[in-house]
Parts: sequence; C-alpha cells; structure tokens
Amino acid sequence: MSSSKNLYRSFSYISSSPSLLIFLFLIPIAIVSFLATNFAHQKTLIPPKTLGFLSLFWFGNSLGVEHRGQDHGRDGNNILDGSNARVLMKGSLYRDFKKEEIVKHAFVRDGVWKIESVLSKVRLSIKEAAKSNNKSFIMTRNNNQDPQNYIPHGAIYRNANSFYRSYVEMEKNFKIYVYKEGDAPIFHNGPCRSIYSSEGRFIHEMEKGSRYRTHDPEEAHVYFMPFSVVVMVQYLYVPGAIDMDPIGRTLSDYVDTISHKHPFWNRSLGADHFMLSCHDWAPHSSSYAPLLFNNSIRVLCNANTSEGFNPLKDVSLPEINLKTGEITGLLGGSPPSRRPILAFFAGGLHGHIRELLLSEWHEKDPDIRVYKNVPSDGPSYESMLKNSKFCLCPSGYEVASPRVVEAIYAECIPVLISNGYVPPFSDVLNWKKFSITLKIEDIPNIKVILEGISEAKYLKMQKRVKQVQRHFVVNGDPKRFDLFHMILHSVWLRRLNLRLLASV
Repeated sequence: MSSSKNLYRSFSYISSSPSLLIFLFLIPIAIVSFLATNFAHQKTLIPPKTLGFLSLFWFGNSLGVEHRGQDHGRDGNNILDGSNARVLMKGSLYRDFKKEEIVKHAFVRDGVWKIESVLSKVRLSIKEAAKSNNKSFIMTRNNNQDPQNYIPHGAIYRNANSFYRSYVEMEKNFKIYVYKEGDAPIFHNGPCRSIYSSEGRFIHEMEKGSRYRTHDPEEAHVYFMPFSVVVMVQYLYVPGAIDMDPIGRTLSDYVDTISHKHPFWNRSLGADHFMLSCHDWAPHSSSYAPLLFNNSIRVLCNANTSEGFNPLKDVSLPEINLKTGEITGLLGGSPPSRRPILAFFAGGLHGHIRELLLSEWHEKDPDIRVYKNVPSDGPSYESMLKNSKFCLCPSGYEVASPRVVEAIYAECIPVLISNGYVPPFSDVLNWKKFSITLKIEDIPNIKVILEGISEAKYLKMQKRVKQVQRHFVVNGDPKRFDLFHMILHSVWLRRLNLRLLASV
C-alpha cells in the first residue's frame, strides 16, 4: 500500500512540475541529436549509386579486368554499380536543426540545385557529342598543328567527340575547392621528384592555384583533400613496423575534421571529395576511413582492382619517375626503322611477375633484352628505351610501374604484364590501340607474340604512342590536355557520374 502511495506522490510531483516534464522529454532528443552530430559522417543510410554516365566513354568489362574488391572490414558491397540509373544523396542522419543551421543548409541545398542544373545540361551536351560521327570535322582536326588548339581525334580515343566536348565543358565549368585544414609538410605539400612525382606535382599545382580552383566552397563541384601519403610515410611510419596505423589514423582524423567543420562531406557522404596519392600504401591507408574508401574518388597509382580499386569512381594515376623534377631529354627516340631491339626491360626482382620474366629471359636472347641491371659497359637505360620497338612493363610488388610512361616518353610501344591493373585514363584512352597486354602465362611466348605483329601494325601503333604522349607530359606551367589536365578530367568525369539531391 505504501509503495502505491509513493508512486502516486511521484506522478503527482511530475504532473505538477512542467519544467521537469520538459526536461525528461528533451533528454532523448538531446541524445539523438548528439549521436547524429558526431556520427553522421560514419554511417551511410542511403548508399550512393551511379548514373552510369561513364558508359559514354567505356564499359567496365572492356578493360579486361574484374572488380574484386576486398572488404577490409567493411560490408564488401560494390556501392557504385554501373547498372543503377541515378544517384540519391541525402543527409546521413536526421537532425534537430537550430534556426541558423536550417538557413545554412537551405543555402547549401539551393547551391546544390544550381550546380546540378548546370551539370545536367553538360551531360546532355556530351551525350549528343557522343552520337555524332562527323568525318569532315575529324579531317579539320587533323590539319590543326597548334598544340594549344589540339582537338582529340583518331583511334587512341574510345570516343573522341565525347572526350573533346567533355574537356571543353570542364574548362568552362569545373570548380575545385581545396580544404585549408592541415599543416605542411604532411598537408599542402608533396614530392616533385622521384617515383612519387605525380603526387607532389598535382598537389603543388592545386596549391599554386589554377583556373579550376575556387575559394568559395559553395560553388565547388568537388573537394580536394590535400594530404600526401608519401610524406606521411616519411614522417609517421616507424621503420620495421608491421602496420601502417599512424598513417591510417591520420587520414581518418582528417576526414573527421572536415566532416565536423564543413557541411559538404556529410552532404554527399564523401562522394564528391577526392584524394590523390602515388604511394603503394595509399589504397589500404584510405580504408581506415570507410566512406573515403567506399565513396570518395581516389586518384591512385596503385590502381589494382583486387585491392578495392573501383574504375567507376576511382582514377588511375600514372606513375612517373622524374629524377630531376623535369622531363628534359626524356621525350622522343629513334625512328621506327632504327630501333634494332625487339623488346627491353631492366629492373629488380620485385614481385612474382618479374621473377617469372627474369627467370625466362634474363640475358638469354639478343632480341629480348631483359636485365636486372643494364650492363655498365653498354648503352644507358634511356638509350635502350629509345632504341627498342617494345618496352616490357611488368608489375612489381604493386601493379603500377613507371615504365609505362617511360615507354610512352621514348615512343616505345608499352607491353603491359599485370593482374588487375587499370591503365591511366582508360575512360577516354583506348589502350588496345597503342599498347600490348600480355597475360602472365604468356611470358615464355613474348618473342613469338611480338614477332607476330606485322610491320604495318607496329608502325601504326608506334605513331599512336607519339600522339598519346601529350596526355602524359608534365609541364612546369600546365598546358591543355597534358598530365595535370587529364587527371582533372578524370575527376570531372567521376563527378558527372554523380547526381546530388539536396535535402535538409
């Protein structure tokens, strides 16, 4: 009986105390709001999907690779599936917005609508260009010798018309916001020499400013996270350690920082953000931030589909070894009639593919010049490249190799030997027209296969290598269609492949 009276007194007290009722009512709301604020960037309620727009340029299976992404502790789903017709991006968790937040997000929503309205017109324009096949227009292109007025043409492109229209639309519209968070040397900085030069040169160009950079994040199409994995390894990795936790945690913390400080990451769950790295460890390090791994555009030299590289959203970055930071003396080679070497490779025993190549061909055939090290009493490495018809480009420990670009610079036809590698700019370049792809089991038959290529076909492919060279050239001041702009265009295409629907 006494317990009933006590319960009655408790309810009487609550009913007579409105402030207490309000307090009790607000507690669960406050908890939900706190969780949404702090964990919105970690949870995807509506996973992003693609528009399938990249099919205008290439289809996934045309690369001859299979997407076999490992889950690395994630759900393992292929979030970006080309079969999906549209993208739906909404807030990752519902929030109890304050008035000022509603005004801010309404402004962002209006900005997204304006951006997507322009991009819809761009997509339509590119689709129309993809359908055209004006041969007289192509003839006009061929007569234009000015490099700055170059217009894509010929078999090296999957669809020259759609690429050109897309590139022109990029020049007119594309805006990139570079996050200011982070301090040098790990952020806003990178190596401009050595095998990692692609990473540093791009970061420096974006920091220096270009026609594509905007300081107004509201008008940006994509958001660049300017960290350097190469520099992180230099400063954070402990030699001999068995893991890369310090690097992965740094990436994860950076994503946490920008997702709490700005509304843009949560708005798209990171799908309109991109990172760029040429270090072998970048793919795994990015997995410490699941949305970065699964949703964001990752521009990577280590473009290995067996390690989660997804060509529908990620970009393959050329690996370029600039020993001096410049390309002086690297471009060009002997004419086709004065290339006595059938095929050439020199490099260490890095990975099983090279082991097979060296065990089969090391200094065994004068036509197939394969060395661990170029003989000191003979021609230089660069000279061998410039005097070879075909340059062998086997993967090392990772799939990417600087020899691909070295071959293109030397006007030597690249011979790709790898598993799961997506060559750079495959969305617009038709690699089958200017390179040879060999399976690992074809290594013993290299000579037979290469000798089986007719002189006419070789001359045609070598001419195409010279044409495609412009897309891999590193310029001190970027020029149209060079490496810097090709990287930007690949990111631009991935952004066109997304549609953001603004919501509060």
